[in-house]
Amino acid sequence: MSTLRRAAIVGSNRIPFARSNTAYAEATNQEMLTTALQGLVDKHELKGQRLGDVIAGAVINHVKDWNIARECVLGTTLHPDTPGLTLQRACGTSLEAAGLVAKKIMVGEIDAGIGAGTDTTSDAPIVYRDGLRKALLRAMRAKSMGQKVGALAGIKFRDLKPGTPGVIEPRTGMSMGQHCEQMVKTWKISRESQDQLAYESHMKAAAAWSEGFYKDLVQPFAGLAFDNNVRKDSTLVKLGSLKPAFDRSAAGTLTAGNSTPLTDGAAAVLLASDDWAMRNRLPVQAYLTYTESAAIDFVSGQEGLLMAPAYAVSRMLDRAGLKLQDFDYYEIHEAFAGQALCTLAAWEDAAFCKDKLGKGGPLGSIDRARMNVKGGSVALGHPFAATGARVLGTAAKLLAQKGSGRALISVCTAGGMGVTAIVER
Repeated sequence: MSTLRRAAIVGSNRIPFARSNTAYAEATNQEMLTTALQGLVDKHELKGQRLGDVIAGAVINHVKDWNIARECVLGTTLHPDTPGLTLQRACGTSLEAAGLVAKKIMVGEIDAGIGAGTDTTSDAPIVYRDGLRKALLRAMRAKSMGQKVGALAGIKFRDLKPGTPGVIEPRTGMSMGQHCEQMVKTWKISRESQDQLAYESHMKAAAAWSEGFYKDLVQPFAGLAFDNNVRKDSTLVKLGSLKPAFDRSAAGTLTAGNSTPLTDGAAAVLLASDDWAMRNRLPVQAYLTYTESAAIDFVSGQEGLLMAPAYAVSRMLDRAGLKLQDFDYYEIHEAFAGQALCTLAAWEDAAFCKDKLGKGGPLGSIDRARMNVKGGSVALGHPFAATGARVLGTAAKLLAQKGSGRALISVCTAGGMGVTAIVER
């Protein structure tokens, strides 16, 4: 068997992230992802090149977008012989996609590829109840006009009420926010600490935009040139004045201010072998060296819905022979400020690390000054399938600027899963 190659991160590109039903209210997933991909192609002068694969996906999808990755490839100036693969692992989709591209590069199957993701809740598919859907299907199968009329006659008025997809766990009927409320109560995460993390997320994101960090990572789209959820005027007083959004009792602590908003956007990352990057005269930012995914039993209540990254990071550190403290940057996806704080608390808890992770002691704490240094999802927004690529691109640029080091990436997902990665330079 040949020696594994390194998977280099050459660069990334995304469009600004926009709060749902604002700047991208009329945009589709295909339009957003095609734009992000084309920007990556233009930035690295890949017009006419055939890449080994483009792997991408979306969480909120129309039926017509059954292979959105391939359709978006065909909408760019990449060579049309470039394949496209559509996958979905909820909020970890684009990090999973980048990891799969990296593995193909490592084993020599391809020399270069793109991992990407897109999502919109502004252009959510409108669906109808089963009564209407089944009646229409019966009418389509009918052989005579009488049979068609008979099938349609069975439609009831209540069947005409449309529905839109929600962020609800099918197994529990609870929203992600309701699940996270359970988690913060279990881990005793205060409202004040959640608001503090949210405030820091906005301040770091605003500073990053002001200093120009995102200038070469984000291209304008649909008249928007910046992430429009970032609040540089946010204060702890303002955050503290908001009412709970999921548990509306006095015990509720998750608010619209310390949770990610519904967001539209797309992001993409270019990965390659060292040889390919050299041949194309493209500098390497960093290397994607390890990935890990995990799932937990949240349905029985044995674990909180968004705690899987705590397990995935532990396993990944074991494989890499590293400690939790061996990193210069930590990119911890803030699905909710409370979720990120629950993960940190779990790593610091000796009982959790012993009983759940099989450790002899706690993984320990991290230097919070190294966490989400350019802002996190609470401020920047969270288009579900695009967040992983956004985070990966940020981590790679940070390491390129520093010249050396490691970054740890942790993304929780719906369905009780988590996707994590290590980036090194």
